[in-house]
Amino acid sequence: MVTYPNKRKSFKRDIPLHLMMLPGVIILLIFSYGPMLGLVMAFQNFSPSRGFLHSKWVGLENFRYVLGLPNFWEVIRNTLLISVLKIIGSIVVPVIVTLLLNELRHTGLKRSIQTIVYFPHFLSWIILSGILIDFLSPSEGIINKFLTVFGIEPIYFLGDKFWFPITMILTEIWKEFGYGTIVYLAALTAIDPTLYESAKMDGAGRVKQVWYITLPGLKPTILLMTVLALGTILNAGTNGFEQIFNMYSPQVYKTGDIIDTLVYRLGLGSAQFSVATAIGMIKSIISFVLLTLGYYIARKTSDYQIL
Repeated sequence: MVTYPNKRKSFKRDIPLHLMMLPGVIILLIFSYGPMLGLVMAFQNFSPSRGFLHSKWVGLENFRYVLGLPNFWEVIRNTLLISVLKIIGSIVVPVIVTLLLNELRHTGLKRSIQTIVYFPHFLSWIILSGILIDFLSPSEGIINKFLTVFGIEPIYFLGDKFWFPITMILTEIWKEFGYGTIVYLAALTAIDPTLYESAKMDGAGRVKQVWYITLPGLKPTILLMTVLALGTILNAGTNGFEQIFNMYSPQVYKTGDIIDTLVYRLGLGSAQFSVATAIGMIKSIISFVLLTLGYYIARKTSDYQIL
């Protein structure tokens, strides 16, 4: 005979847990769902003096204007290019470093390296941008001084249309790969050690053990990190706006301007609140579609799903 728990008793038992969640739910409602009311601006010719209720309704006119902007598709291209290369780098580099660290047998050295590579993750782009601007300066920067030793002309990393996106990609990977390494090292602990012992008995070397045991063991975590990254692909990285906004300039708009910086310039710089909201809404819809597609592909290819 199947017995079902009393719902009233179950609810009373879980009250402390619900109360513990309440502050987080309230913060989520205020700061994540409350601002969504402002999406109505995308369909208005919004005026701060008139507010939401009295601003003129223009329907889809703002979206037509956005899609007709001469540099809009250029900005989309920049955002996707920078994001995709960052995602690839943020997967490949941490996995390689994880595999190398996993081969170290000296615990103290291993932990020291982990701490060193993890440290930049805690620094904000406000701090790092100031450091990088000095390091990458074409006249006084230590990087260009090092290049001149080998007879290479100084490179204007933050002012050249070709080098700027490359610099953004590499600095983002450098900042965040330590965090990814910690995640993948934690995932390695779930791999059964007896698999390596069996592989040794069968004559498999270190390379084959990595290829046939370690990498397949990391596959679910790699898939999870990739799917999560797809949801922020139009942010040009983990904190793409903060990174690029603090280091770009008008001379690199052609290859360095992304959706968020365009929204900032139009919304706060030019007071085109409705147009900026329309761009943000387009971005959110595309991100939602990409994230849903990512989960679908993950479920079909690797039977991965979030329960």
